[in-house]
Amino acid sequence: MNYKPYNQDVWNHIQSAITQIKNQQSAGQKFYAAFDADGTLWDTDLGENFFNYQIDHESVKLPPAAFDHYLEMKKINNDPRSAYMWLAQINAGQKLETVRQWSQEAFDSIKPSPLFSEQKKLIDLLLKNNIQIYIVTASIKWAVEPGAKALGLTADHVIGVETLVANGIVSDQPVYPITYKAGKVEAFLKQTNNQFPFLASGNSTGDLEMLESATHVRLAVSAASRDDKLFKTENELFQHAEKKNWLSHRFI
Repeated sequence: MNYKPYNQDVWNHIQSAITQIKNQQSAGQKFYAAFDADGTLWDTDLGENFFNYQIDHESVKLPPAAFDHYLEMKKINNDPRSAYMWLAQINAGQKLETVRQWSQEAFDSIKPSPLFSEQKKLIDLLLKNNIQIYIVTASIKWAVEPGAKALGLTADHVIGVETLVANGIVSDQPVYPITYKAGKVEAFLKQTNNQFPFLASGNSTGDLEMLESATHVRLAVSAASRDDKLFKTENELFQHAEKKNWLSHRFI
């Protein structure tokens, strides 16, 4: 699918911010950027795509009507975090190497490529300027790693929902914080020695705290149509971005 490119004003704003931080940069100082994953870097949900792959391939033991079970879990106390963690916990007892192989196969099955080319260009620009990038997602980390790879990043650049791995085997013990809403910022700061991102980009109100944490550039993006389940939350973020005079962009 052809997505609308960023207009020149967006690029000028980002380049100006990069120039500003580089002019202020002290010796050895690092700068960081934070991106949400699903709906921000690609037009799909890699976490749910991987879960559907596991359902279809009967990779792990699951309850009947597993996807419906997951959706009901998301509704409990209007807090989806236990559901997001469950998608990691169902891999308990599996070799991490195997889970990563499954996730790569699930990603490779998506045709055509769901990547937003403008986000790839933005990441390339940031990398060219030695800015460290993290993808911070409420999906399980292992499901998102192939998307990061397609953008020229490594698994180490993905901060997501995960459980402890011991001797290469996935456990059911949660790793905290859970990377949802404020948990995204908390997890990001753990990786950067408490340095906030200079740029943050997201597509939903689940990314609001992460965007607010950015010091220079806050970029809200959207690709959901009006009948898409994501449209409401994306539209709410866009309204907030407009009030705050943040950058915003509709890919469609």
